[in-house]
Amino acid sequence: MTELLTAAQMRAIEQAAIESGEVTGLELMERAGQGVVEAIFEEWPELAEERGADPSRSPEYFGKDEKPRRAVVLCGPGNNGGDGFVVARLLKERGWEVEVFLYGDPDKLPPDARVNYERLGAGTVKPWSTEAVGNAEGSLFVDAIFGSGLSRAPDSSVLEPLTKLYTEGRTLNRMVAVDAPTGLCMNSGRALCLEYGGNWSWLTVTFHRSRIGHFVDDGPGYCGSLRTVDIGLAGFEAGKGFLAQQDDFPGMNECGGTSGEGFVNLVDHRRSGLLPKNREEHKYSHGHALILSGGHGKTGAARLAARGALRIGAGLVTVGSPRSAMFENAANLTAIMLRQIDGAHGLVELMEDERLSAICLGPGMGRGADTQAMVFATLKEKRATVLDADALTRFEMKPEVLFEVLHEDCVITPHGGEFARLFPDLAEKLNAPATTGPAYSKVDATREAAIRAGCVVLFKGPDTVIAAPDGRCSVNSAHYERSAPWLATAGSGDVLAGFITGLMARGFSPMQAAETAAYVHVECALEFGPGLIAEDLPEQIPAVFRKLGL
Repeated sequence: MTELLTAAQMRAIEQAAIESGEVTGLELMERAGQGVVEAIFEEWPELAEERGADPSRSPEYFGKDEKPRRAVVLCGPGNNGGDGFVVARLLKERGWEVEVFLYGDPDKLPPDARVNYERLGAGTVKPWSTEAVGNAEGSLFVDAIFGSGLSRAPDSSVLEPLTKLYTEGRTLNRMVAVDAPTGLCMNSGRALCLEYGGNWSWLTVTFHRSRIGHFVDDGPGYCGSLRTVDIGLAGFEAGKGFLAQQDDFPGMNECGGTSGEGFVNLVDHRRSGLLPKNREEHKYSHGHALILSGGHGKTGAARLAARGALRIGAGLVTVGSPRSAMFENAANLTAIMLRQIDGAHGLVELMEDERLSAICLGPGMGRGADTQAMVFATLKEKRATVLDADALTRFEMKPEVLFEVLHEDCVITPHGGEFARLFPDLAEKLNAPATTGPAYSKVDATREAAIRAGCVVLFKGPDTVIAAPDGRCSVNSAHYERSAPWLATAGSGDVLAGFITGLMARGFSPMQAAETAAYVHVECALEFGPGLIAEDLPEQIPAVFRKLGL
């Protein structure tokens, strides 16, 4: 998996590279600016031809409604502004007209940024003017104002002209953010300003590794599309142990959270390496998953979970059904077995079979006392357990009662509403406006929840965050090229619970199961595409596995 960095971690890696003597800050700034320019031309190939390459072509060549190539570069008072100066100079060298605005005092620029300010030449950089920036015109706009270090709302003199550019359509949908769009906290993904909305048509170019904020909360909506540019820092990360030693990154939680408790990983295809089966094994080698069903008329969720558990590789799957729903379940199950279980006593009897390796409770079970009794009976046995839906909501009045009995071999899978019922104080912090100071993130909330619950917490959403009590944390993103909005359909969460249960039945650790299941879940949605319903998800697994080379 790929590590997602905080702003402080990235600064520490850059500093280590500079202190090694193998690269200077000025060289890194030049590489960053060059990477931004290359990303611009990859995103908009029509801009790549140099001005003057064919003098016979008139300005009309660039399109009836498009002005000649002219870049408006907005630079801030730090090294992000220095990157912007490099971008402006490189575009100017290609024949572009450039208009550069500096928010800040040029005499207070950091040394490397100051050098690149001077390289642009006298009179090229204009002082910041709300009116001038808001009325600027160009075929390309570059936001190099604050970058990834922002932790509070920018001044209105910055936000007002940027908002005006969008509302009047002046950016022509060509706005490039260097590291981060202005107004976004890169440690949390939270918008630090209310009046400056997201879902703009940005191209965001970042360096070395993506930040947490690129993938959670408001981040993807602000960033638009994301490109990560290699500027030659890989060796200074592994060699110095930067992703293993927390102490190397002072101020990791500068956006106000607990992000210092371990590093955050982006779940990717490498998580699928655990999925293949050994050809010498038999069905019981791959575990026996039990999915508990609701009563008459409430059985579909359990069957979705069961199908998911079977498809993802559990050797056997049984639906445990109350007497009232036996016929209903029997009429809809073939490869999945069926067992009558009436209440906690019947469940305890079934769990005498030690081959039963993982249990899922919650989907469609209802919120009555019977559900609570069956949760307690299951957790007492210390089997691998997944709790979802009603098995969580049943405890909304006294969530601490649940936390007292959860154990390290459990995964709970709340969506936003269920999370708020179990962890109301964390949800309140997460939903508080982030305009007045450091932002609390979904990563922070999930980590705190995992510590409190004493087990792995999978906080669902397009930016699913998975955390363990020891501080390990991952993000499974359904954004950018993995955007799968059709996953927002009834029953998809039940299938995810089944995927996790099936993998835990196979012997995956709770964290491994949650990460792998979340990744496969999105891949299945991408495989099917628009029109997806929950029943389609498990049936995409064979195709997904083939694409993963399994």
